[in-house]
Amino acid sequence: MAQFARVLVDQSGSHAFDYEIPPQLDGKIAVGSRVRVPVRTRTLLATVIEVLGETDARGVRPITEVVGTRPILSPLLVRLAHWIADYYCCELEAAMRAVLPQVIRKGDTGFKTQMFVRLAREIGDSELADLERKAVKQWAVVDFLKSSGEAIPAAQLLKEIGATHQVIGALERKGFVVTSDDAVQRDPHAGDTFLHAPQLVLNDEQTAAFDEIAKAIGSQASSLTRPIGFQPVEAGQQQAGSPPSETGWKPILLHGVTGSGKTEIYLQAIQLVLDRGQTAIMLVPEISLTPQTVERLKSRFSAAQETVAVLHSHLSEGERHDEWHKIADGRARIVIGARSAIFAPLENLGLIVVDEEHENSYKQEETPRYHGRDIAVLRASFENCPVILGSATPSLESFRNAQTGKYQLLKLTQRVDSQKMPLIRVIDMRMEARKGTALISGKLRQAIEARLAKKEQTILFLNRRGFSTSLICHVCGHVCQCPNCSISLTFHRAADRLVCHICGHRGVTPKKCPECKDPGIRYAGAGTEKVEEAVSKIFPKAVVKRMDADTMTRKESYRETLGAFRTGKIDILVGTQMIAKGLHFPNVTLVGIVNADLGLHLPDFRAGERTFQLLTQVAGRAGRGDVEGEVFVQSFTPHHPAIQFARHHDCDGFWEQEIE
Repeated sequence: MAQFARVLVDQSGSHAFDYEIPPQLDGKIAVGSRVRVPVRTRTLLATVIEVLGETDARGVRPITEVVGTRPILSPLLVRLAHWIADYYCCELEAAMRAVLPQVIRKGDTGFKTQMFVRLAREIGDSELADLERKAVKQWAVVDFLKSSGEAIPAAQLLKEIGATHQVIGALERKGFVVTSDDAVQRDPHAGDTFLHAPQLVLNDEQTAAFDEIAKAIGSQASSLTRPIGFQPVEAGQQQAGSPPSETGWKPILLHGVTGSGKTEIYLQAIQLVLDRGQTAIMLVPEISLTPQTVERLKSRFSAAQETVAVLHSHLSEGERHDEWHKIADGRARIVIGARSAIFAPLENLGLIVVDEEHENSYKQEETPRYHGRDIAVLRASFENCPVILGSATPSLESFRNAQTGKYQLLKLTQRVDSQKMPLIRVIDMRMEARKGTALISGKLRQAIEARLAKKEQTILFLNRRGFSTSLICHVCGHVCQCPNCSISLTFHRAADRLVCHICGHRGVTPKKCPECKDPGIRYAGAGTEKVEEAVSKIFPKAVVKRMDADTMTRKESYRETLGAFRTGKIDILVGTQMIAKGLHFPNVTLVGIVNADLGLHLPDFRAGERTFQLLTQVAGRAGRGDVEGEVFVQSFTPHHPAIQFARHHDCDGFWEQEIE
């Protein structure tokens, strides 16, 4: 009996087409398989989204071939793509592009191969001595291989011994060595060393929270490996956050103050899942958090030989290809990454963790405009596994879900080891402006000087990159604007360009006003570039570094800068929101928030919520060691509720007034 496959051709929108499964491919095609199909006069790649026993289509053509030996997507991920397309009102093919990385879709990137050299047989001492007399280079290669006891990349031999390919070829002809082209893993953390870190002892609050999470993990349905049939979900039929009916667990909101040990709970929960033979996903909002979190995960699970895979946008295509296949082949049991990691092709998923669940960077800005946190809750529902949403400042919608009983709320109210919450001081910049102070207030300057004298570290936060936020003529009032977005262009001194932070437009910095030609055009506002310059002038002996999208352009930039800061090579770190959350540096005792009003007066109903969250998160970077931390908040509206509630670390009070 003939069978048919409904496929979604790449770049075809939401149009699915039926094709016949030819006899030679019978049993080799399933939901999620990648295939090549004839489309008019061309052969194109497509994804099988349904297998049918019959079709109403006429003139059905057979599938040309199957790509790979097994389906590249599980039926569950195909079902998830359908839900995204329906709920976020986008084409199904756009949702499939989010679920399946481009480097995997196109199929022309393979595993990297490298020439390896190994001994062909056991080499006796007399043969080795004879070779040393006749050909020193050949002897050096054989001696090196004999001492290492394993295959060595030819490139390494050429570099360390100074041999040539001719030397290796001569040894191969004599029967001393053999060469082969073997696949090598492109690991983004290949050069790193991770020392095993044991589990920490949980305090009473952490133990109570962990016990509840352990109950949720243990209450998963016994039929964990049950097949999941392909059932497209209609929009609104399955809302993110609805727990599966066959179990009693709910999504868990872990609300813990900064420094309360949420990460240790995540790690022990993941260990519990691994002990059950299952897998886990951990999402982090910023790429800057990934190196530190990867270090914690690999250090914890290195002794058990558990493989951690990493997925984020700063990987090269080759690294993303190899990490994805490591997950799909079952060689990785833990996946960590930004929002796209929620689509990792893990089997037998036992836990999903969403760290800093309130972050708006979980929201995809391009089509499909999904929210990583909500998709995590939905996938957990589909996979029948628990999901932990962790934050010191939960989003209002998650907090509301916890209040109404849709989520289970677990709270951590104290920092670990009885560390005190940092003391937050609010500085009225209206008073400082009268004194002629521009960026750094006198009190903040004195506090930085005191930290430098004690060899302690400081973080200065300003959520705006560039040097000046606008270029304005004081004669005619003209402001240099983006021709595409009609917003003011930001001046970047290092590049000497005006840049639009929305569309990326770049323009030449004018020497005089484009309108009235007056040379008195002035820079207004300040960004991280200007703060870095000002701080370097005030403290010439201090090592000052900046972390924002302009400086973190290379793949290794995050790791290098954070590594230097951790080892004390940087005294003052200036940065945007990428340094505002999740990072743990015990020697940071002072945090300065240069302008707390930047996001406070935007025409956005979430402005107060986001400002409160950002201030609380940044303040939480201070005092995570033995010394109590101090935070200075510079503001022109010091009495705003978002600032005052953040000052007193009062989340509940802020939610009660903001939920209105």
